[in-house]
Amino acid sequence: MPRLDRGDGTVTLTQRSFADLGTPLYDVPFVVLDLETTGGSAATCEITEVGAVRFRGGGEPDGTFNTLVNPGMPIPPSITVLTGITHAMVVDAPAIGEVLPSLLEFIGNAVIVGHNVRFDMSFLNAAAERLGYGRLPNPTSDTLGLARRLLRGETRRLNLSTLAAYLGSPHTPTHRALDDAKATAHVFFTLLERAGTLGVTHLDDLLQLPTAKGSPHYSKIRLTERIPRRPGVYLFRDGAGEVIYVGKAKNLRTRVRSYFYGDDRRSIAQMLRDLDTIDTRVCATELEAEIVELRLIAQHLPRYNRRSKPPKSSHWVKLTTDRFPRLSLVRTYRDDGALYLGPFRSRKAAERVMHGIWDAIPIRRCRPTRDGSSRACQFAELGVAVCPCAGDVTEAAYRDIVDQLIDGVESDPEIILRPLRAKMALHAAAERYEEAATLRDRHDSLARAIRDRRRWQSLAGSGRIWAERIDGDAVLIDTGRFLASWNGHTAVMAPSEEPTATSVPPSVAVAEEARLLWRWLDDEAITIVEGVMALPRLPVWTCTERRQATPEPSATGPSGRSRTTPSGVRAPMTRTSERKPPTRKGSRPVTAAT
Repeated sequence: MPRLDRGDGTVTLTQRSFADLGTPLYDVPFVVLDLETTGGSAATCEITEVGAVRFRGGGEPDGTFNTLVNPGMPIPPSITVLTGITHAMVVDAPAIGEVLPSLLEFIGNAVIVGHNVRFDMSFLNAAAERLGYGRLPNPTSDTLGLARRLLRGETRRLNLSTLAAYLGSPHTPTHRALDDAKATAHVFFTLLERAGTLGVTHLDDLLQLPTAKGSPHYSKIRLTERIPRRPGVYLFRDGAGEVIYVGKAKNLRTRVRSYFYGDDRRSIAQMLRDLDTIDTRVCATELEAEIVELRLIAQHLPRYNRRSKPPKSSHWVKLTTDRFPRLSLVRTYRDDGALYLGPFRSRKAAERVMHGIWDAIPIRRCRPTRDGSSRACQFAELGVAVCPCAGDVTEAAYRDIVDQLIDGVESDPEIILRPLRAKMALHAAAERYEEAATLRDRHDSLARAIRDRRRWQSLAGSGRIWAERIDGDAVLIDTGRFLASWNGHTAVMAPSEEPTATSVPPSVAVAEEARLLWRWLDDEAITIVEGVMALPRLPVWTCTERRQATPEPSATGPSGRSRTTPSGVRAPMTRTSERKPPTRKGSRPVTAAT
């Protein structure tokens, strides 16, 4: 039985299940099922006979189940002609309510197999729901779907009688439940032998096989035979060895094989056409896989990766350090003591944030004139900005405006977000909805930029952090950069850039990694083993999150973190761990930087 080691000396025994469907077929129990009924609809018809054969892992017979069932209604003559079951045969038979408990116990946790299994399951689930058992959770496998995939062009008809004869079954279907179940079992295991030539060795392979379409590139599925069932990253390469696609997965084998199962997108067909080899990298945790994927995409720039590609240039909103500071869009971050927001993937996104600040704070918008003239700019004349261009603004008065902006970004975001919401409300009241929507977008972009900046500073300012999830996943972070993760074994990675504390991420790639780290850390199941992480007390909300807010704050969560009121928004406060860090084989306790 699998063991879950929580790292604190306690071990929990967990029941084995098909939850991940990554079970080898030789370990999977199967129950081949067939039902006879009074008609074709589970809504108006009833079961008249049940036949089932159970097989242990490896296809060894493990028992049969067969009984007539009193349907509680007349059996149509056409059904009697087809099956030979008469009303006299079932009048003394048990009702389905008496049969079902024994049948469910016989099935247990096995995979249910049938020919056109959806028909049989519709009757079985209808009876189970009516009697209070609920729908059966068992995975199902359909020999009809398998035959469509594996016997394409070999036989015209795929009904059970034809397949049994074609595949040499010793049991002839007779429209009686047990005979048909035995014939279906022979067809099923014969088809499994054929499926093995396509690399179908585990349950998830079997369940996905019927969905595979007749792609001309389906034969390349053989490239997936040695791919492990672990979290990690996969790289598709073309004949020249160039990386054409990078992806991540919780289960590498399942995810890679899914490209061969029923994906109609043109880009997938083109990618499979160019595919020549597949490389994989196993990762200790899902977080590591996400970060490795980002780094490999940035390194190789695969042509089929439409998302997560780094932009050609990054953009920041910078508050200049001259005598009368103004906002400027820059493409290079320098640790020069200036106030930065960003980085942004596009100039348009940076401009939206800059316009949001302009709408909230009357900071200078014009540039210094080259000729030294003292004529007021258009922004000063309109009264939307305090500009020193006319020479009537003192440095002390202008400094108050600059301090207001700095305080809004670094201390109290409401200083610059509240004026935007007030203007938005005025526009909405005047039915100027398009202008109100523009302000809302600027407000939310600015709120997210400030939130990302604070989160980055929390990560970067925390030094070295060792955090663990309750399931055993552990991560080591240094100055906001991912260093290592482990869950049974340690995987160490060098950061993409030298870890140094900066006010904002020095690149889009680092910013995206920081978002992944924050999302992982901001979870009730996470405990910080070594180190301290803190966030300013005042939260930053978008308009949507503010509408979802409740009047009263919720109680402190089980990890001791304060909760903000909007649904789905968390603001972790200072978190420390008082327990002694566990020592694992192959890893060393980490001491937080001081």
